[in-house]
Amino acid sequence: MWYSKSHEDALNELQTNAALGLSDAEVSERQEKFGPNRLEGKKKKSLISLFFGQLQDALIYVLLAAAVVTVLVHEYADAIIILAVVVLNAAIGVIQEAKAEKAIEALNKLTTPRSIVRRNGKEVEINSTELVPGDIVILDAGRYVPADLRLIQSKNLQIEESALTGESVPTDKDASKILQGESVPLGDQNNMAFMSTLATYGRGEGLVVHTGMNTIIGSIAKSLNEDEESMTPLQVRLDELGKTLGKLALGITAIMFLVGIVQKRPVLDMFLTAISLAVAAIPEGLPAIVAIVLALGVTRMSKINAIVRKLPAVETLGSVNIICSDKTGTLTQNKMTVVKHYTLDNLVSLDREGEELQAGEDARELIRSFVLCSDATSDGKESTGDPTEVALIILGNRHNMYKEPLNSEFTRVNEKPFDSDRKLMSTLNKEGDGFRVHTKGAIDNILKISTSILVDGKVRPLTDEIKYQILKESESMSNQALRVLGVAFKDVDSMIEPEEMEKELTVLGFVGMIDPPRLEVKDSIAAAKGAGITSIMITGDHKNTAVAIARELGIAEKLDQALTGAEIEELDEVTFAENINNYRVFARVSPEHKVKIVKAYKAKGNIVSMTGDGVNDAPSLKHADIGVAMGITGTDVSKGAADMILTDDNFTTIVAAIEEGRNIYNNIKKAVIFLLSCNLGEIVAIFVSVLFSFAIPLLPTQILWVNLVTDTLPAISLGVDPGDHDVMKKKPRDPKESFFAGGAAVRALIGGILIGSLTLFAFYFGLRERGVSIWDSATASEDVLMYARTMAFVVLSTTQLFYALSMRSATKSIIQVGLFTNKYLIGSIFVGILLQLGVISIPPLAAAFKVHNLPFGDWVLVVCLSLIPLIVNEIIKLFRRLGGADDD
Repeated sequence: MWYSKSHEDALNELQTNAALGLSDAEVSERQEKFGPNRLEGKKKKSLISLFFGQLQDALIYVLLAAAVVTVLVHEYADAIIILAVVVLNAAIGVIQEAKAEKAIEALNKLTTPRSIVRRNGKEVEINSTELVPGDIVILDAGRYVPADLRLIQSKNLQIEESALTGESVPTDKDASKILQGESVPLGDQNNMAFMSTLATYGRGEGLVVHTGMNTIIGSIAKSLNEDEESMTPLQVRLDELGKTLGKLALGITAIMFLVGIVQKRPVLDMFLTAISLAVAAIPEGLPAIVAIVLALGVTRMSKINAIVRKLPAVETLGSVNIICSDKTGTLTQNKMTVVKHYTLDNLVSLDREGEELQAGEDARELIRSFVLCSDATSDGKESTGDPTEVALIILGNRHNMYKEPLNSEFTRVNEKPFDSDRKLMSTLNKEGDGFRVHTKGAIDNILKISTSILVDGKVRPLTDEIKYQILKESESMSNQALRVLGVAFKDVDSMIEPEEMEKELTVLGFVGMIDPPRLEVKDSIAAAKGAGITSIMITGDHKNTAVAIARELGIAEKLDQALTGAEIEELDEVTFAENINNYRVFARVSPEHKVKIVKAYKAKGNIVSMTGDGVNDAPSLKHADIGVAMGITGTDVSKGAADMILTDDNFTTIVAAIEEGRNIYNNIKKAVIFLLSCNLGEIVAIFVSVLFSFAIPLLPTQILWVNLVTDTLPAISLGVDPGDHDVMKKKPRDPKESFFAGGAAVRALIGGILIGSLTLFAFYFGLRERGVSIWDSATASEDVLMYARTMAFVVLSTTQLFYALSMRSATKSIIQVGLFTNKYLIGSIFVGILLQLGVISIPPLAAAFKVHNLPFGDWVLVVCLSLIPLIVNEIIKLFRRLGGADDD
């Protein structure tokens, strides 16, 4: 803990002479020991390893096994189709993953390429990668800090650390400080400077204490390098489904062989039958359909300013119940804004809009002094300088007191720069025939050097009572988490030296400023709350400031709902996780604390989203179930670690994305239940046929056609179904909830039995038309079987096409949902019927699938049979509505 040591002790420990620096020999020796000062990324995966990684899935294993079996029985066309599905699914995954891990490269870009160091008694400029512990680094305004430093000298040094701490204003540094305690927050270590932060004011010298991966930003890089093996809820569900279907396929195959042995059927026939059942049990198109639906969801989300980097993140959003958000720049505007100003007995609260304002005579003098005593600029579009001073310039602009005209009229002729010890800054400006001193700084310091006060345009003595009144009012502002800044003046007849400026001043008053909340965020947090989502604020800022913003946004109500980083340090992981739900605000936290917070929420079974824009947010973005980075203000590091990027930096977009994610999951569930109902229908038809020694009503090629063509189009159309407007009125989905929750399993079972029974009935009807009993079908001629199988084949496909219409909602009728609100589904049904007509009407296709055309009367029967599952499902939904059931 270098902050707890004096700089003399630090120099002695690293055996460095501050005046001379290290010698070349010492540098070489330390470079050998510590290595280069750069961040290391994890070894990149090759495209081949990425591709094979995508095949590590239970459903894929089953598909590959099916492909092997189809090759063994010389059904090469079937094998090619199955393998094409597997390759397509893997290729989509590889493309997504190949784009993903750019975070470490972005971190390396943050490290400054050149540094000024003292070596061999001389100041030289070197490549930052050559720095070693013990080097003496020279810092000045505008220069990035190249390593972690224990400051040994500082002169008005301010360093912008928002990327690491989340604080919106630069930190004053003081090399002479020695800090006590084992867990001083990063933002309070004001005798230290950290790699990749920016010096904005003053100058200093620092002793390099850590380089490369041992720095604070290096610890972030390590965190980003950790492999997170956890799967999204969707991946878990699909993995479980794949294993279930694989076991089902093996079980059915085993049962078929046992039945065949009992029935004394030929082994080869039973083998072909088993293949038919295995093909029927597996929805071959499911992996590709899920990938396509997610990809289409990504496209839809990009239109609402949410760019998804990883496909499964689309669905994960839908189950999020905790949003951990960084404060600065995400919940707030990341710009200091004056919200109150005070002159004696006159407190004015300002709205935060940009229109011009009017002020009284004393307030105008106060604002004019602030503008003249500032070095920042702001023209309404671009701002430069210290954020506090920018806020003062904008205050002047809003009162029609612009910096440039004021500087021209009241020329600055001398100044006394800001000093962190005095906490004051003064300028001397031309004023008529004389001069005026303008001094701004901490209000208590202003009062110490003042003897009078301006009241209603007149100078009056500054009594102890008035001082008490001013301090009480400033304390009230501080309790509201406002940053208080006072200003005073004095008129002089001639030029005076800086040493004479800050004496016998006249107090004008003070302002209160804060980094205000984004205007639209409060409504978004309320909407999230209504959807069962808890918003959490995580920030490097001070506790009181964070709680004040949290109260205004509706995140927290009282101070004891906040916890600081130091308090987190005192809790072990188990205790922290047990009490995590009691807190809404986490203040003064480090990157490690943010990760600990995210892990604690996940340990309680929550699905956690983390939003942020700084380097300090990257590890927690990575560890969250879904990390959301800001596209405009976000660093490349945070974007590289995130699953989703908001192009408008708007918290509101997160809520819209969650709604989209919920609808996408519901749509995937519809597609899965639809496909499983269809496949169950195929299993029922074949299993019953084998059990009762009927001829097999469907050939493997016909089943594969239905699974990959006529099923796939409606399934994809269900995947892009228009969203349910009521989806955000429900609680987040339980991440442990299976696809079959909420009665979905019963619906799939009923649908499958109906589809299978109707397919068998069509087969029976086809046989009867040709004068053959179904009990004698095993010995029927090839021509009779071809006709009966054509009937079964057409009924199976058209039944499934019409059945898709009723799958759009678990409780709402087709009329309530709107028959034509999903035009893609209507189109897919139409195309599916045309394709089925083509298969049985075009001679080469009919020969390949061993079917032939049907007469008009049979088509009428086919259509009537095909509508039955749709009608039955609509009747079931009517009873569910009468019973008060909610949609899934």
